[in-house]
Amino acid sequence: MTQTMIPSAPKRVFIKTYGCQMNVYDSDRMADALAPHGYTPTQELAEADLVLLNTCHIREKASEKVFSELGRLRELQDEKRAAGSDMMIGVAGCVAQAEGEEIARRAPVVDLVFGPQAYHRLPEMLSQVESRKHLHPSLKRAVIDTDFPEEDKFAHLPAAKKEVMVARGLTAFLTVQEGCDKFCSFCVVPYTRGAEVSRPVSQVLDEARRLVDAGVKEITLLGQNVNAYHGTDAAGRDVGLGALVYLLAEISGLERLRYTTSHPRDMDDALINAHRDLPLLMPYLHLPVQSGSDRILKAMNRKHTRAEYLALIERIKTARPDMAMSGDFIVGFPGETDQDFEDTLDIIRQTNYASAYSFKYSTRPGTPGANLGDQIAEEVKTERLHRLQELVNQQTTDFHASMIGKTLPVLIERVGRQAGQIGGRSPYLQAVHLDGSPDLIGNIHQVEIIGTMTNSLVGRLAQS
Repeated sequence: MTQTMIPSAPKRVFIKTYGCQMNVYDSDRMADALAPHGYTPTQELAEADLVLLNTCHIREKASEKVFSELGRLRELQDEKRAAGSDMMIGVAGCVAQAEGEEIARRAPVVDLVFGPQAYHRLPEMLSQVESRKHLHPSLKRAVIDTDFPEEDKFAHLPAAKKEVMVARGLTAFLTVQEGCDKFCSFCVVPYTRGAEVSRPVSQVLDEARRLVDAGVKEITLLGQNVNAYHGTDAAGRDVGLGALVYLLAEISGLERLRYTTSHPRDMDDALINAHRDLPLLMPYLHLPVQSGSDRILKAMNRKHTRAEYLALIERIKTARPDMAMSGDFIVGFPGETDQDFEDTLDIIRQTNYASAYSFKYSTRPGTPGANLGDQIAEEVKTERLHRLQELVNQQTTDFHASMIGKTLPVLIERVGRQAGQIGGRSPYLQAVHLDGSPDLIGNIHQVEIIGTMTNSLVGRLAQS
């Protein structure tokens, strides 16, 4: 790729991240890509020379929320220009990928629009924006890059400096797989993130080692279908996620591993065995099913049945008896009957989730589901969602309560909000609050759980 130069005077970039953990990772890598060109991150919008909205297309009315935010940014840009400065504005991520030209048309304030597969070219795009301003100061035309490049974007991204990685904390995300080939009928991801692509094994291991060297204790592997990971090793051999986890477990100093989000069709024996064999692989698995009805699962193009899902859960819990499950559910998919919904409640009762995310179905333009008839009335979707969430919330409450009296290894991450208090995370991703010294931050300590709060646990240091 052609080396581009951006003015070296110190500049500030403000990145607002919407949506999933992968977008959080992408935002960090955008900052890494900009750092060699004089940009440092800021949390103060008013001092930014560049604002990037890293968008998500999963939620309802996602694009309208972006346009509302752009309206507010236009006012700030006008204020800065009146004061003799300027501010560039970019829209990144999945909304940008889906609606690139439309964003440029509807929001002339935007300088650049680029999808999640193009952010390694961000410095080059900014140079193009600067060139256009100099050549045609009266002509406002956004730079748009929404192609799916054949090149490996990760190979073109600079490694973050160690001090930057240290500042990001004890836990880190690491993208190992992107895109989706499943084409669920409700989902836009295959159209905004592209086909499934896995990073080479050496690339993943190198980044993991750099993270651990910077003080990271826990890494979460990310992918749209992370357990569909099939990277190649130095000999050109195919390596699945299960084998990758065994390799990561050999990194000295790495104490915890997680991964998300998984698809039931890609949960193979090697990965299940890794849960059996590797204590650092946390006993908390997000495995979405979306519906408990075979009829709706077929309409969703999930390509598995409720019986296959339940059998998979049983295999996982046999391998790792302390495994806690998390899931996703969509209520009110077109054609969903009362019995279909009851089947979903039944699969929730049988699985007994520690937590779950649930949503009312909403159409996504360009997906097969958008063309289905028999749409469910909004009030019916609302009533079903309320009933489902009531069940899941009770299961979550019961799961938290089941921790009382147990001693759990807790990664202490921060000082608490109250004086003398510290906080961390259990193996099950629960926030844990306890009294203790800040000297304990950065390590895993045995904590006896003595109570629960609405969304967290209360503990005390176990007697050694």
